[in-house]
This record gives sequence, structure tokens and C-alpha cells, in this order.
Amino acid sequence: MKKNRVLNLIAIVMATVALSSGCSLNKTKNGKMRDITTTELVHEMGIGINLGNTFESCGDWIDGSSVKNYETAWGSPVITKEMIQGYADEGFGVLRIPVAWSNMMEDNYTINADYLARVKEVVDWALESDLYVILNIHWDGGWWEKFPTDKEECTEKYTRIWTQLCDAFKNYSDYLMFESLNEEGCWNEVWNQYGGTDGKEEAYGLLNEINQEFVNIVRDSGGNNAERHLLIAGYATDVELTCDDLFEMPNDEENRCAVSVHYYTPPTFCVIDKDASWGKARSTWGSPTDYAQLDKYMNMMQDNFVNDGIPVIIGEYGVTTSNKTEETVRQYLSAVCEAAYSRNLCPVLWDVTDAFYDRTQCQMKDDTLMEQLLAAKDSEDNLDS
Repeated sequence: MKKNRVLNLIAIVMATVALSSGCSLNKTKNGKMRDITTTELVHEMGIGINLGNTFESCGDWIDGSSVKNYETAWGSPVITKEMIQGYADEGFGVLRIPVAWSNMMEDNYTINADYLARVKEVVDWALESDLYVILNIHWDGGWWEKFPTDKEECTEKYTRIWTQLCDAFKNYSDYLMFESLNEEGCWNEVWNQYGGTDGKEEAYGLLNEINQEFVNIVRDSGGNNAERHLLIAGYATDVELTCDDLFEMPNDEENRCAVSVHYYTPPTFCVIDKDASWGKARSTWGSPTDYAQLDKYMNMMQDNFVNDGIPVIIGEYGVTTSNKTEETVRQYLSAVCEAAYSRNLCPVLWDVTDAFYDRTQCQMKDDTLMEQLLAAKDSEDNLDS
């Protein structure tokens, strides 16, 4: 009897601990907003990965009769809870979920209930796996291009989308971050960066206005959104263009905004795997000049934002793997990860189906790459401690 009572007591204690730990920080509905700065939150994220080519899939050729058709249209299997848990098990701290909200959209820019429910389910899985989540509006069919010519209608659509998302997620904890837009915050018909300065001020002014509207919508939407940490897209999410004096962070009384840029530099190595009209494809990376270029751009973000108290998230960085060795790919990705994290920038790897993460096996395809990414993070964490 004595032994049984001890075993029963242990079982009760373990159950109580499990219950209390599960309820101590509910990250989804009725979640809590901590007294934590955005800089602290971004540092907690560690390193991240994108759920790419999934909910942002779009195209007139897709059968729009179901969410599954969009979710799988660009090659992804149906997302599972195990797949999301796998990201956390590998060591990632944040999952960026790009979404094209126009898919299956109803009248008056009403987001389809099934589409929203499915994205919400995946967000919940990520939060339950102790991942941070960044939720955005992605390319979304190209309507962003119409802002200069049909600003009133585009603003109405933008406002409607974020008003609905804010309502749907207003009680979620600060493990959920909203991102104002993807990399579409640039308009070449207004200003061509390669053709002088005509229209430059107007183009930047339009993006600044959209980002400010985003903050206003979120802050006025109630619930935890009054204090939610927000991610502000830089101009074209380009490092140099975002560091331009014309780019302005929006006014936010809560002072809970980070800035987002993307990093695919040099594009002749990262973007193309065969020669194009604008450049000759590179199959290798890692020369002293390459490292100097990487340091230049990471220092630029640190000097212009981090040192002024504005945290930075590299929402996407990556490289095509065709015509490149595994060693070269590892060298580039780990170098970018280390260069970013060592300057207190959060690097989020761009990944699509089975590029770096195997969505069937729920694990990274290259263990050595994952070890190098984590080593870049852990070495800096050890220095900080």
C-alpha cells in the first residue's frame, strides 16, 4: 500500500506539473502579452524558417473549390501537426507563414472562412510547438502593383484584410507577430532605382503610408493587438533601400515594431542557377570579397536600426541549390546566419517543399547544415552568457 501511495502521489504531481506548464503561457486563444521589448522578443526567436510555397500559392489555373487545392498547388503536401513540430524539434525558434489571402476571397474582400480556419489551425500547431509565428500578406496575386493607380481601392482591400486578421487573432499571445507585407513595397513605375531620383520620394512615401496604416489598424483592433509586436517591411525589403533616409518606421506609441529585410545577395549566386540576361550564374561563394560584402550589409542594418533600438528580422534568406555543391550551399547559409545573429538580427531561412526541410520525414534533409546553423546561434548565445 505504501508503495502504491507513493506511485499515486508521483503520478498526481507529474499530472499537475504537466497541466500547469501547459496553462502557464497559453500562446493561442486567451494568450498573454508579456512585459518584454521587441528587441528581447526577436532575440528569443533565435533562428527561423519559412513555410514557403504553401498558403501563398496562387494562380488562375488552381481549382479554387477547396483550401487543399491551394495549399498543395505549388508542390507542398498537406501540412500536418507533425510537420510543424518537426521544425521545433530541429531547433528553429520561429516559423514565418506567408499567405495569399485573396485565395477564395468573397465579396467585399471577405476572407473565406475555411481558408482562414486552415491557416489558423497551422498557426495553432506552431504555437503549441513553442514556435514563434510571423504571419503576413504575401505577394497575393499582384494587386499590390495597383497602389499607385488605384490607391483608394487597394487601401480598402488592405484595410479589410488586416481588420479581419486582427479580429481573428486578437486574443493570441505575443508569440504571434504580424508582418505588414512581403517584399512588394516598391513600385518601379513610380520610381526606378536604376534610373535616377524622379518619383523616389513618392514611392517611399506610399510605402511609409501603408506601414503606418498597418500599425493603426492593429493598434485600434482591440484585445492583445494593442500591444502586439509588429514587423514592418522595408522598401522592397532590400537592405540598401531600407537604409535610405526616405524610409521611415511608422509611429507606434507602444514602441513594439521591428523592421524586415530579405537577403539574397549576390543574386547571381542565390537566385539563378543558369546565366540570365542580367547576370552570369555563379556556382560558388566564399571569397574574401564575398564575406566583405556580407559584412557590409549586415553592418548596415546594425548601424541603421539595431544600434538605434529597432530590432531587425531577415524575413527571408536563401539560395537555389541547383548547380551548386552541398558544401557551398552550407557555407553560404551558415555564413549569413552567423553574420546576422551575431549582430542581433533574426535570420529566417526561405524554404519551399523539400528544399532544405523534408516535409514527409519532418526533418532537415542535411543534418550538417542544421548543425552549422545552430552552431552559429549557439556560439553567440554562449558569448552573451
